[in-house]
Amino acid sequence: MGIRSYRPYTPSRRNMTGSTFEEVTKKTPEKSLLETKKKNAGRNSYGRITVRHQGGGNRQKYRRIDFKRQKDDMEAVVVGIEYDPNRSANIALIKYEDETLSYILAPSGLTDGDKVISGENVDIKVGNCLPIANIPVGTLIHNIELNPGQGGKLVRSAGQEAQLMAKEGDYAHVRLPSGEMRLVSVRCRATIGTIGNSDHENIKLGKAGRKRHMGIRPTVRGSAMNPNDHPHGGGEGKAPVGHAGPLTPWGKPALGYKTRDKKKQSNKFIVKRRK
Repeated sequence: MGIRSYRPYTPSRRNMTGSTFEEVTKKTPEKSLLETKKKNAGRNSYGRITVRHQGGGNRQKYRRIDFKRQKDDMEAVVVGIEYDPNRSANIALIKYEDETLSYILAPSGLTDGDKVISGENVDIKVGNCLPIANIPVGTLIHNIELNPGQGGKLVRSAGQEAQLMAKEGDYAHVRLPSGEMRLVSVRCRATIGTIGNSDHENIKLGKAGRKRHMGIRPTVRGSAMNPNDHPHGGGEGKAPVGHAGPLTPWGKPALGYKTRDKKKQSNKFIVKRRK
């Protein structure tokens, strides 16, 4: 998908870029697959903010995506490629032989009229979904399950791909986009191909208002606060951090401090850490 730039008739327009939506072939969503999306502005069930800098933004409807792909050995035709406001990747509307409609993540190269299928012994073709045990080593895959039947959890954002590196007994070695090498059960399913809309990472928002449309509120620097509000606050003029390293507003180490639990159960499945 291409990137379009704008004529600089305002200062914010000068550096703004957007998507050309070349891959998108269907403009309106399928109403039967829409759900209401409730906003909570980062607040939990007690009304307390647990995730900062969230609130506002455009109204969105959630598109129900089929991450499980459990309609085995039933061919489906791609009806159209759509924009999804809830994710960076585009989505594809597919129609099964029994007239059932469903959304899947749109891989690169999938177009209207193409046929996709899921099952144990299907062809190694873009958009097809099958167990890792039946995928050849070296294949590029996405939408990978962590537990059999759970639905895809890994590699779901625009332009991303993982590679199947080896198979050994009940587990396969999968190289994730981060560079991490991870063991995944060969009974888990994955979809063939690379996710489309790869130019998404090159889009420049150009102005603060576009971030507000996404439901993201401003972030205030700690050094601009008072010392009772943030460990970086206070001092005359522009003062340094004043600590061994940067801290969060609650005094915990930030920027590079590893917070992953050393006793986490899934640690045994990570063969090589990310870059």
